[in-house]
Amino acid sequence: MAASQDSTAEIGIIGGSGLYQLDMLDDPELIMPTTPFGEPSGPITVGALAGRRVAFLPRHGVGHRLMPSEIPVLANLYALRALGVRQVFAVSAVGSLSEKYAPGDLVVPDQIVDRTRGKRPTSFFGSGLVAHVAMADPFCDRLRGDLLAAAAAVGQVNVADGGTYCCIEGPRFSTRAESELYRSWGMGIIGMTAVPEAGLAREATLCYANLCLVTDYDCWHESEDSVTAELVADTMRRNVEAAGRVLREALAIVEVAADCDCRHALAGAVLTDPAQVMPELRARLGLLLGDHPELGS
Repeated sequence: MAASQDSTAEIGIIGGSGLYQLDMLDDPELIMPTTPFGEPSGPITVGALAGRRVAFLPRHGVGHRLMPSEIPVLANLYALRALGVRQVFAVSAVGSLSEKYAPGDLVVPDQIVDRTRGKRPTSFFGSGLVAHVAMADPFCDRLRGDLLAAAAAVGQVNVADGGTYCCIEGPRFSTRAESELYRSWGMGIIGMTAVPEAGLAREATLCYANLCLVTDYDCWHESEDSVTAELVADTMRRNVEAAGRVLREALAIVEVAADCDCRHALAGAVLTDPAQVMPELRARLGLLLGDHPELGS
């Protein structure tokens, strides 16, 4: 994918349900890239915001056309990397599994539990090149801190520091029994998109943090209506304005040149003998492997 100098960006924002465009961007340019992994969910909008070059990508595509399991996450993250992005704020609609998180609140999770069913791509690697990245802490702690600091600066919004994101396959919502099971495990919020996005972001050596917008109480809360798509959409519309204020503030304070552990996630992770890596595979993953000369050219 080729991009002009003006099309490069420092920070990526991935929009979830209800956040399909970022009207705050100045001088926006629409880009429809291609990647070795196909096309991303939709056109990427590159523009300026809070003094930063920002690339915005709607995760579910324009008009919300893609189910969670249909999202081309490999192409999405590769395309952002190709534009120069190394730091990503992801916005997601989630349900609450705890009294601690009420509809309308924001949550910056620190953990993930994967309850998807293996229908989604889990790695950029394979087919002759094996890498095992560390995922003990699946979100960039530095970017998490920026989101929390931004929310505190904005005020007038309840934001929770930490919580475990239970990622289910979807597209259906949980049964009551499933919801109670996840609660018994200590899960905090529930959604459908953090997997494989967080893991693939780590493989792509992207700093990645999630700003989650609580839309409902799933179906466990006896005094509240069970989750429906209409309820999610309605609450998300109200939350998007608050999320936009937090994102604008976070962009203003993030250190775009920061060198944290996320950028070195592949160091020591590739186990394949460099001599055994086929040239075409090395070329396909060259963007991700560029920081690792030990793999050869």
